[in-house]
Amino acid sequence: MRLALVTGGCRRLGAAIAARLARDGYALALHASEDADPEPSLLAAIEQAGVQWQGIVADLSDGVQAEHLVDAVADRFGSAPDLLVNSAARFGGDRPESATMDTLLSHYAINCAAPAVLAKCFAGQKRKGGAVIVNILDQRIAHPHGDQFSYTLSKQALAGLTAILARELAPDIRVNAVAPGLTIPTSDYDGKMLERTAEAMPLGKLPAPAQVADAVAWLAQAEAVTGQTLFVDGGAHLEAFARDFPNLFAAG
Repeated sequence: MRLALVTGGCRRLGAAIAARLARDGYALALHASEDADPEPSLLAAIEQAGVQWQGIVADLSDGVQAEHLVDAVADRFGSAPDLLVNSAARFGGDRPESATMDTLLSHYAINCAAPAVLAKCFAGQKRKGGAVIVNILDQRIAHPHGDQFSYTLSKQALAGLTAILARELAPDIRVNAVAPGLTIPTSDYDGKMLERTAEAMPLGKLPAPAQVADAVAWLAQAEAVTGQTLFVDGGAHLEAFARDFPNLFAAG
């Protein structure tokens, strides 16, 4: 049995990744910060694939809970996870002039410190064969701007963690990352704004959640690949946008 632990795996992009892994035959440990009931589309994919799954609640900003999550998964399934996808994220809207110690540390805790702790615990598990870590980044790490300041800094730190762990954990564990562009719009976007954003991408379109999930699934089985980041973003990382998309492409 191949077992994947997907943090933030019950909702949104994490759920799309988990659904793709279910279709590849992975049993799923689906982490959530509060409610570990998967969204309906994920439940349907799990049912169709016929794989085992369990939801596990843990507050990743709590060091004790983060330290125990991997062990809890191994205890529940009777084996260590083979794949860790660090998808859970905190996303806030501060800027350099409004950031505080609390906003910076709260983002860092979820977006970088927890993945580092989980990777340490994941690497400490006994298993047969190799294992894989995939971190979910953001295309903005290529050309960062001041919007979502704490979030962006924490994702840049996670990119650095990816490179460090790829060296430190080889050859037993491969560590890679996927950097999505705008994939599942928030309430900040109306139809016209979303259309203008897509048109601004070098490829003239935005990525679908399934395409990001495909990249994760590929990295999970790419046995000669480590230390790499796949940008799945319509080419957004090739451009240096001055602001976040809603601030650039507001309809008017």
